[in-house]
Amino acid sequence: PAAPHRGNWSRPPAPHRQHSPPPVPVLRAGFPLSGLAAMSQITPCLYLSNGSAAANRPLLASRGITCVVNVTVELPSPHWPDVEHVTVPLPDLPHAPLSLYFDTIADKVRSVSARQGRTLIHCVAGISRSASLCLAYLIKYHQHSLLQAYQWVKARRPIIRPNVGFWRQLVEYERRVSGRNSVKMVVSGLGLGLIPQVSQRQPASGLSPFWALR
Repeated sequence: PAAPHRGNWSRPPAPHRQHSPPPVPVLRAGFPLSGLAAMSQITPCLYLSNGSAAANRPLLASRGITCVVNVTVELPSPHWPDVEHVTVPLPDLPHAPLSLYFDTIADKVRSVSARQGRTLIHCVAGISRSASLCLAYLIKYHQHSLLQAYQWVKARRPIIRPNVGFWRQLVEYERRVSGRNSVKMVVSGLGLGLIPQVSQRQPASGLSPFWALR
């Protein structure tokens, strides 16, 4: 009798197993790292991010960033010949005098924009120090109230949360620039001292067509 045919038989495929995606890591403050890693466009000439994104040279190049403002004492500034670096060496503490830099950095963003460049302002997480400087820029050069500026930046980067000391400095800055105050510091009912009384509503409808960002 003929020998049985011995072909090249492969093993049947293993049954498909459905794997749930790994959970997004979360910082102790409750902010997902995926949100922290994003670079957020605030205006056509201004971006806001954390330190990791600011150190990503291809990402900066893709956004046309020509000036980087490093608002930390923790992170070094890389030396790239085609990118200007400015350092604001302050910690994220309520008593840090960030208001000393409100005009200087706002003027820098404006001058870079006048040369058809773009500025990235970053701190470690892109939540407090750098966000506060973005708010000051909008108050000075786009005539927005502090409340409007906060609502807009919050819509572009939902994780922002300036510390209470920076809020007090921004309230005073708005009063000095515009002669008014749109945000009040009120006593917290949770025993946290003074906190800003801000609305969580979306920015006024008139802002979106003005910025025309997507």
